[in-house]
Formats: sequence, structure tokens, C-alpha cells
Amino acid sequence: MPQHVRDIMTGSPVTVGPQASVTAVARLMRDQDIGAVLVTDHDHLRGLVSDRDLVVRALAEGADPGQTTVAQVCSAELVTVGADEELGRAVQVMREHAVRRLPVVDGDTPVGIVALGDLAMERDPESALGDISAARSNK
Repeated sequence: MPQHVRDIMTGSPVTVGPQASVTAVARLMRDQDIGAVLVTDHDHLRGLVSDRDLVVRALAEGADPGQTTVAQVCSAELVTVGADEELGRAVQVMREHAVRRLPVVDGDTPVGIVALGDLAMERDPESALGDISAARSNK
């Protein structure tokens, strides 16, 4: 029996508006112990910002993190899947687009997120990536 995205996704994803500052998003990631936040505008998905985006697109470029908005550094051209799609479809999309995190949407409203680690734990929990993904945070 095929599994569906909803079976492994993290529901109720953390979201911010496009005008949130890089500093605010970094603090949110720290406090929530997450590596990605979805950018929404009136509940419609507009982007995804990862911890790496904050470093590479803001800090490394010398941007002022208190004045730089998440809209300026997020990935805006996203690929997504629906919660009722088969898990294999999510794997295929992640491979084709070389992404580690995949927003799960209903229309253009985010309902979850699937990370590479989620797939690793589901597909092969004994793998190194599965072990790492299952481990407690070292914060």
C-alpha cells in the first residue's frame, strides 16, 4: 500500500510574512529548532527560507540582518506537493529539483513540509541520514 505525503509531513509549518527581518527569522528558527520557514502572504505560499539562505544570501553578502527582509533572501520559485500525493512523488520532485525541503500545499496554502530527513527516517531508519535525523538536537 503506497504511503502518502501526509503520513510523514510535519503539519502546521512555521510561517512568516515577507516583511519579517532576517534577524527575526533566525531567532524563530533557533527557538523552534527548525532549519526552514515558509514565507506566506495572507496564508498564500510565497517562498521558503532556510538557515543556509540566511547565511549565503544575507550574512555572507554583508546585508544588515535587522533591515533585510526575508522576501529579499528566500527562495521564491518553489516546487510543492499535495498532502494526498504518494510519497514516491515527493521523492521524485526532490530529486528532480535537488531540494532538501518540500512545502506541502492545499492549493497555494501551506499545510506542511517534508524534509529529506523525514524521507530518510521513513524509507531507511537505520541509514546514517535516518539516524542523524532521528537524533535529538545538539543546541
